Amino acid sequence: MNRPNECHVIPSGGGWQVKRPGAPRASATVGTQREGVARAREILRAEGGGEVVIHQPGGAIRRPDAQSG
Repeated sequence: MNRPNECHVIPSGGGWQVKRPGAPRASATVGTQREGVARAREILRAEGGGEVVIHQPGGAIRRPDAQSG
């Protein structure tokens, strides 16, 4: 079974990172969770869709958010 195209929005220091599962570096680092979600959506739309996985400040998954391309 194929893994869906995902971008995670995770807390990092005083900001938020947009990161792919298993990626050594973040695709983007932003100041707010809202900015991170917006950037993750842009990335996924450009790739034909996928799922934004939003984490809480403590790191636990808050909710997934599917995006179509």
